[in-house]
Amino acid sequence: MEGIIAIWQRDLIKFLRDKARLFGSFTMPILFLLIFGGGLSGTMETMMTQNLDVGGDFNYVQFVFPGIVSMTLLMTSVFSAMSVIEDKDFGYMKEILVSPISRVSIAIGKMAGAATVSTIQGVMLFALIPLLGLNYDLMSLIKVIPFMFLLGAALSGIGLLFASFINSTQGFQLIVNIIVLPMVFMSGALFPISGMPGWLDVIVKLNPVTYGVDVMKKIMIDVDQLSITVRETMGLNLTVFGRQVTVFEEILFILAFTVLVIAIATLSFKRANA
Repeated sequence: MEGIIAIWQRDLIKFLRDKARLFGSFTMPILFLLIFGGGLSGTMETMMTQNLDVGGDFNYVQFVFPGIVSMTLLMTSVFSAMSVIEDKDFGYMKEILVSPISRVSIAIGKMAGAATVSTIQGVMLFALIPLLGLNYDLMSLIKVIPFMFLLGAALSGIGLLFASFINSTQGFQLIVNIIVLPMVFMSGALFPISGMPGWLDVIVKLNPVTYGVDVMKKIMIDVDQLSITVRETMGLNLTVFGRQVTVFEEILFILAFTVLVIAIATLSFKRANA
C-alpha cells in the first residue's frame, strides 16, 4: 500500500508543479466548447425546436458539456502515462521494477495518479458552468465526481499499456493520438451516436468511452424529465443487443474494464525492459 501511495503522490506533485501542462490541458476543452458549442448549438437547437417540435428551452451546450468533461478525462488519463517513458529515460522506472514493490502496486499507483489528475482537471471545468449559463444540480455534480475518478483510472490503463513497450515520447504521442481521437468522436461526447451505420455502431458499442460519456450525461442531466424525442435524437437511450443499458450496468462495465487493464498492465510491466 505504501508503494501505491508513493507512486500516486509523486505523479500528483509533478502535475501540480507543471504549470504549462495544467494550462494546456485546460484550454483544449475550452476550445472544443467554443467550436462545438458555438458552431453546432444553433443548428442543433433549431432542429430540435422546429423540426422535432420540442420546446424552445432546449440547450445543446447543456448536452455536450458532460461529453467535453469526459474527453478531458480521456486525454489527461492517457497522456499521463507518458511519465512512464520519462521515468525509463531517467532510470527511475528501473529502480521501481527492482524494488520490493509489486508490479500490481506499480500499475495501480500509476493509474490512481492519472485518475486523480484527470479528475482534478474535470472538476476545474465545472467553474465554466455559470459562465456558459448552464444549469446542473449541485448534487448531480457531486455524485459524478467518484465516477470521473473510476473512468480516469480505466482510461489511464490504456495509456499504461502503450507506455510499457514504447520507448520514445514521440512514438507514444503519435500512436495515442491515432487511438484517442477516434475514441472521442465515436463515443457520443461531441455529437449524438444514434442512427449510425451497423459496422460503425459496433465500434461505438465496443468503445469504453461511450459508456463513460453516457453515464456522465445521465448523472448530470435529468434524463427522465426529457421527452422521448429528445432522448432518441441526442443518443441518450444507448442500447446493446436491442436492450437499453442502465447506469448501474455501465458502471459495472467500466469497473470490470478497469480490473482488466490493471491485470494487463501488470503483465506488461513484468515484460517491460526498463
